[in-house]
Amino acid sequence: MLPKEFLARMERQLGEEYPDYLASLQRPRAAALRFNPLKGEPPRVPFGLTPVPWEPMGYYFDPDARPGLHPYHEAGVYYLQEASAMAPVVLLAPRPGERVCDLCAAPGGKSTQIAGRMRGEGFLLCNEYSPKRAKILSRNMERMGVANALVTNETPERLAKALPEYFDRVLVDAPCSGEGMFRKEEAAVTDWSEETVAMCARRQGEILREAAKLVRPGGLLVYSTCTFAPQEDEEAVAAFLSEHPDFIPEPPPAPWFTPGPNGSFRLWPHKLMGEGHFAAVLRRMGTGELPPAPRGGEALPKQWQDFARELGIQLPPGKAVTFGDTLYWAPAQCPDLRGLKVLRPGLELGQLLRGRFQPAHALALWLPDCGRQVDFGPESPEMKAYLHGDVLPGTEKGWTRVLCGGYGIGWAKGDGVQLKNHYPKGLRRN
Repeated sequence: MLPKEFLARMERQLGEEYPDYLASLQRPRAAALRFNPLKGEPPRVPFGLTPVPWEPMGYYFDPDARPGLHPYHEAGVYYLQEASAMAPVVLLAPRPGERVCDLCAAPGGKSTQIAGRMRGEGFLLCNEYSPKRAKILSRNMERMGVANALVTNETPERLAKALPEYFDRVLVDAPCSGEGMFRKEEAAVTDWSEETVAMCARRQGEILREAAKLVRPGGLLVYSTCTFAPQEDEEAVAAFLSEHPDFIPEPPPAPWFTPGPNGSFRLWPHKLMGEGHFAAVLRRMGTGELPPAPRGGEALPKQWQDFARELGIQLPPGKAVTFGDTLYWAPAQCPDLRGLKVLRPGLELGQLLRGRFQPAHALALWLPDCGRQVDFGPESPEMKAYLHGDVLPGTEKGWTRVLCGGYGIGWAKGDGVQLKNHYPKGLRRN
């Protein structure tokens, strides 16, 4: 049962379209996924797909197919993402080589979508204020094989102070009252109130004010929510523009969506296959050069050099960073983040142990190729055994990358007779 105050406002807001909106809530939800271009060409999958019109890598699927249980999901070949939620990144239009910030990034759907469009080039900062959600975000960035991103657990205020005008593009997918998710999440209905809408609007205004400081002159700011409330949407954008005369709306070329004022658009569930969403595209006027990124970085330790030489691994442009005994490879454009809470300072390469190197799971998921690897089909008994954590037969000696139908999924270590399983215990299937 939807709140009566919400329904009354929606009737005023939609007018003659209101009955169509109510009817749409009775239809089954449209389930969708987005293929990961960082993994190469999408594979054939054992379930039917229908294209999402606004996202070239997005497809609808039959929910009964349960693609989240397929090994390709664990290999980061695709991300399960609601179709309407793919729209803001389409409008953000990030490009390889740019600096991009996803300010409210968990659980990672939009961050991984941005990373796919950046093709591993440039610098992506993914931030999440909630520590618990930031850990989920970090795991999803790892699963999707993203190398040129950092994950921070910070307030927008602290990031804006540390990185003024550092980014070409900033996405604010703001925490909201979630009215567009009422059909998807029952908790969004029970948590809703007019007071919640007002509270969210205040918080969104605060986040937008800090986000504006991160955008370089000439850069782009995209604001999005998954709610219908004008107080959180059109009114929030109008208030921002009145406070920031250096930003102007940039109408999106989006024939699938319903245009609104100030460069905004809406996705209505009665007009397309997806849930409710709102976004606005705002351009900061002016021109200027981006602040330079610090050079340098630590020297790559001998343990890594020996391991990389043995397996023929070449890293992209970047710089080494160590946290304790863990080695990371940070993007070349990574700024100085001392004093900030960093959960993932780049691609995790592995652990530096006495006289040897132990590769990280993240490295296996990112690697485009490796000098020693074995490939098991996604439906094979060997892959089922690997995901279960079992020892596998194999004549390889030393660290061996395990592929699932051509896509990296983890590590094993061979002694010439068998492969000891190094698939993370927390991911293993019963």
